[in-house]
Amino acid sequence: MPVLVLVLAVSAAFCLGIGFVLQQNAARRAPLGDFLRPRLLLDLMRMPRWLAGIGFMVCGMALGAVALGNGEVSLVEPLLATNLLFALLLSRLQTYVPLGRQGWLGLLLLAGGVTAFIVAGQPSGGGEKAGPLRHWLIIGLMVGGALLLAALAKRSRLSKAPVLLAVATGMLYGVQDALTRVSGQRFQAGGLSHLFLGWQPYAVLLLGVTGLLLVQSAFETAPLRMSLPALTAAQPLAGIACGVGFLGDRLRTDAAALTWEVLGLAGIVAGVVLLGLHPAMPGAAAHDRNAESSPV
Repeated sequence: MPVLVLVLAVSAAFCLGIGFVLQQNAARRAPLGDFLRPRLLLDLMRMPRWLAGIGFMVCGMALGAVALGNGEVSLVEPLLATNLLFALLLSRLQTYVPLGRQGWLGLLLLAGGVTAFIVAGQPSGGGEKAGPLRHWLIIGLMVGGALLLAALAKRSRLSKAPVLLAVATGMLYGVQDALTRVSGQRFQAGGLSHLFLGWQPYAVLLLGVTGLLLVQSAFETAPLRMSLPALTAAQPLAGIACGVGFLGDRLRTDAAALTWEVLGLAGIVAGVVLLGLHPAMPGAAAHDRNAESSPV
C-alpha cells in the first residue's frame, strides 16, 4: 500500500471525524421545521461551530480526493471509515468518558477489519472497466436507493429517520468518491478543460450538496450515535461496490482471500456500530434543546 495514500486517507478521516462532531453539535439546535428542507443549510450557516465543521469536512474531502487520485476506491474507502475513531476522540475529550471495553473492542474491530480487508483483498487498479450499461446501473441503484431511503425517512417517525438518512448519505458519498476518482483521472488526462467537459464533476457537486442536506437533517433530529455509525458503515460499502463494479478495481478472489475480505468488512461494520454507540458520543438530540437557552 502506498504510504502517500495511507497518510492522505487517514488525514482525511481525521478532518471528517472532527467535522462531523462539530456539525452535529450545531445542527441539533436548528429548528425541526427545517427537516429535509434547503432552509436548514441557510440556518446552519449562521452558526460558527457548524461553519468550522464544514471547514474540516471540506479539508477532509479535498485530502480524500487526492488520496483517490493516487489509490483505488477499494483501498481508500476502508481507511476513510476510521473517521469514527477521531469523532470518538473529540467526543471523549468533551465528555471525559473513558473508552472502556466497548470502546477498545470497537477500535480493535474497526482497525482489524480495515487491515484484514486490505491485506487479504490487495486492492489494485488496472482491471477492465465496465461498459455504460453496468456503469449507469450501479450508479442508478445507489442513488435511487438513497432517494428511496430519504423518502421513507420523511414519512417515518423521527426515531427511524436519522438512521435511514445516514445510510442514504453514505450511499451518495460512496458514489461521490467513485466519481471523484473518475474526475481526477480526467483532469490528469487533459487538464481543466477536459475535466469540465465531462458530467462527473457536476455530479460530484450535486451529490455533495444532496448528501449534506440529508446528513444535517439526520444530525438535527438525533444524537450523533444514531446517525454517524450508519453513514460510516454505508459509505465504504457503497464505494467498494462502485470501485469493483465499474471502475476496474481488482480484489483477490480465491476462497481464503474472499473469506478474509468478508470478515474484514464485517469487522469494520461491527467496530463502527460499537464506537458509534459509545457513551462518549454526543447524546443530546434535537428534542432536548428546549432545555438549552442559548444558541451556539
